Amino acid sequence: DRQRMAAFGLTVYDIGSTLRVALTGDDESKLREGQKEYPIRVILDKFDRSNPEDVARLSFQTPLGRQVELQQFADIVAASGPTKLERYNRTASILVTGYVDNTKPLGNVTEAFVKTLGPSRVGGTQVEFVGDEKNRSESFGQLGLALLAGIIFVYLIMVALYDSFVYPFVVLFSIPLALIGAMIALAATANALSIFSMLGIIMMIGLVAKNAILLVDRANDNKERGITTREALIEAGQMRIRPIFMTTLAMVFGMLPIALAKGAGSEWKNGLAWALIGGLTSSMFLTLIVVPVVYTWIDRWKILVPAFFKQPLALLRLRRIQSRKRAATEVAP
Repeated sequence: DRQRMAAFGLTVYDIGSTLRVALTGDDESKLREGQKEYPIRVILDKFDRSNPEDVARLSFQTPLGRQVELQQFADIVAASGPTKLERYNRTASILVTGYVDNTKPLGNVTEAFVKTLGPSRVGGTQVEFVGDEKNRSESFGQLGLALLAGIIFVYLIMVALYDSFVYPFVVLFSIPLALIGAMIALAATANALSIFSMLGIIMMIGLVAKNAILLVDRANDNKERGITTREALIEAGQMRIRPIFMTTLAMVFGMLPIALAKGAGSEWKNGLAWALIGGLTSSMFLTLIVVPVVYTWIDRWKILVPAFFKQPLALLRLRRIQSRKRAATEVAP
């Protein structure tokens, strides 16, 4: 009864502090002997915490120095309740822990847990994952940024190599082709898209770009000798198909022992290796088909776009010249 408790001059904090010491004790005191330190737990002597009568007779000291018992302002009732009340961000919470079998990916277990929990959730409740699942989600976000940064760096290097902002896009078209193969390989081998699989995909970006670079570089050299785009691409494909196949197959066979490895810690190695194998294999075949098509399309686009913007650019230059002349006339005395 808060009114009766206030009449005695007691607060909820006073009652809670005394009950905590009586029921669980207080270990804030320390005993030091030389270099050693011993914790001291202070707790009420001869106090039966399971006896409601003893709890009801627990005394409290009022600000006036008077001793009052708990039963004078509270009713002692035996009932079941939580052993510990937890709060997260000032909201009542409960922590559920579990261990994931090594044969099942953590992401799949989390997805199944969310689906099972969905129908039984009460309105207003929120679910927040911590521990390994939280680390996995944060790592995926960081790896996504790393993947994007890798693509940007490849593009910038190609810009410096070709001295053009257009032809590097031909090389970048080989990356989606490799992603298709990586996903198919992971699905076919029952490997989840884990953190290590993402690392394999990031490593794959630079490797698969090599095939497109061989084709584009050879085609550019052929065009500088006065050959048409079609003939330049056909000759580049004929001359570069053997180096592309040899280098790609060498990397694929080099990754097979890691992909087929068994034993402790092999789960993450398998996913990384299969992502590389699938991406390199699909890039080896699809690059020879898609990259020449994209190269031809971009080569035509380079011819059409300047003609399309020729008149607007001329008008823009004319307006700038006229504005400069007008400004010079106004400044002149």
